[in-house]
Amino acid sequence: MKRMSKGERIFQVFNYFIITLIALSMLLPILHVLAQSLSGELAINSGKVTILPVDFTFVNYQIVLKDMSVWRAFMVSVVVTVFGTLFNLAATASLAYPLSRSEYLGRRYVLMMVLLTFIFSAPLIPNYLLIRSLGMLDTLWALIIPGAISAYNLFIMRSFFNNLPGELIDSGRIDGAGEMRILWSIVLPLSKPAMATMGLFYAVSHWNSYSSAMYYINNRALYPLQVRLREIVITDTFGEMDSSFENLANMSPEGMKMAVIAISTLPIMMVYPFLQKYFIKGMLIGSIKS
Repeated sequence: MKRMSKGERIFQVFNYFIITLIALSMLLPILHVLAQSLSGELAINSGKVTILPVDFTFVNYQIVLKDMSVWRAFMVSVVVTVFGTLFNLAATASLAYPLSRSEYLGRRYVLMMVLLTFIFSAPLIPNYLLIRSLGMLDTLWALIIPGAISAYNLFIMRSFFNNLPGELIDSGRIDGAGEMRILWSIVLPLSKPAMATMGLFYAVSHWNSYSSAMYYINNRALYPLQVRLREIVITDTFGEMDSSFENLANMSPEGMKMAVIAISTLPIMMVYPFLQKYFIKGMLIGSIKS
C-alpha cells in the first residue's frame, strides 16, 4: 500500500471535516423535528427540546393519525406519485429512444426544442389557461400530465440509450421487430439502471411537489400531503379529528406540525438508503457525452 504524503493526509483530514459538517447540517434539523414530535407540550413550549425528546410521548402522532384529512392527503400523494412516475417513465422513454438513434431525421431540431424548454419555462398564467382549457382543473391529471417529461431526465435517458450496442437493435430489426417491440423487448430490459434512476427522480419530485396543487386544485379532498402539511404549518388547523383530541391539538401546535412533517418525510427517507446507488449511477449516466 502506498503511503500518503503529509500534504495528502492533511487534504484527507480536511475533506473528512468538511463532509462531517455538511452531514451534521443535514442531520441535526431532522433530529430536531423528530425530537419535537416525540416531546411533551411543556418541554416544547419552554424550548427545552434540541435533538433528543423531552417528556417522551406519542400523543402528537396519535392526534395526527386521528385526522382523516391527513390520511386522505397521504393517499392522494401516493396515487399521484405511483401513477405519475409510471406515466413519466413511459413518456420519457418513448421520446428518448428515437432521439438517441442517428437514423431518425429531424432529431436535432427536436432536441433543440426540448433544450429550449429546459432553459426557458412557460409562465404560470399560460400554463393555468392551458390546464383550464383541457378541463383538468380540480383533477389529479393536473398534477401528472403537465410534467410528463423532464428535459433533464430526458437527456440523461437519451445518453444511456446512446451507449447501448447498436448491433442489438439491428438484430431486432433483422428478426422483423418493429420499433415499439425493440423498445419494449430489447432497450428497456437493458436500461433498468437508467429507468430506476429516472423513476426515483420523478417519484421524489411528485412526492415533494405542492405548487401545482396550489394552482390547479380547489377541491380540498384532492389536496396532496404537502399542501395539507402547508395548511397545518401556517394555520395550525386540523380537520377531521377525533373530538377527544381537539384540546390537546390546540395546546401543542408545534408538536403536531413536527409530527406531520415527520410522517410526510418518512416514506422518502426509507427509500433513499436502499436506492442510493441508482442515484449515483444516474449521475454517471448523465456525465457520459454522446
